[in-house]
Amino acid sequence: MHLLIPAAGMGRRMGSNRNKLLLTLLGQPLIAWTLQAAEASAEITWIGIIGQESDEPEFQAIAGKLSISKPVKLIRGGDTRQESVYNGLQALPDSADRVLIHDGARCLVTPDLLDRCATALGQCVGLIAGVPVKDTIKVVDDSGIVQDTPERSRLWAAQTPQGFEVPVLKQCHERGRQNGWQVTDDAALLEKCSLPVRVVPGEETNLKVTTPGDLAIAELILSQRCDLKQ
Repeated sequence: MHLLIPAAGMGRRMGSNRNKLLLTLLGQPLIAWTLQAAEASAEITWIGIIGQESDEPEFQAIAGKLSISKPVKLIRGGDTRQESVYNGLQALPDSADRVLIHDGARCLVTPDLLDRCATALGQCVGLIAGVPVKDTIKVVDDSGIVQDTPERSRLWAAQTPQGFEVPVLKQCHERGRQNGWQVTDDAALLEKCSLPVRVVPGEETNLKVTTPGDLAIAELILSQRCDLKQ
């Protein structure tokens, strides 16, 4: 299974003027934790890191320090996540028929979740990891007035990894470029093309590190995992 890691964003909401994936968590850069999960995965055989040119030397050094045994390819990112994933798809080996896409900011992903998504992708054209929503969700208009309360039992919070058949996702990205679609995840492109996307149960701890508060929670979770291994 091929894995693409979008890692081209900046850490503005983190209060940082550099790529947030280079910030440290328990002494290691955020992206190092993602790479270690990919290395430990039984299904992942190839890793592509999609980043900006200025970050490539550090990404290369991190992968080297971790002694990643699987092929790691650095891929130039775009101005948006959507453009970055498009670039990543073009850089996949010709032999790639399925791909997992995992945001580097979800650095708490486990090898088990990567493997479960990789296995499930054998039975569908597209999937996402997700968890059922616990809170009651309100639809609110521009003036701050509640318009609707969706049935909670049908709501899931999307995570990554998301997995796809490579030819299908490439076609959806091409249609997106032609029609000017702007989406925040790749599953939305399949939805716009009327293609089914399956949900694979994700992990509550698979949070996206976006703010300093998220970083503190991630540190606590990782500390507990390290304690359990000792």
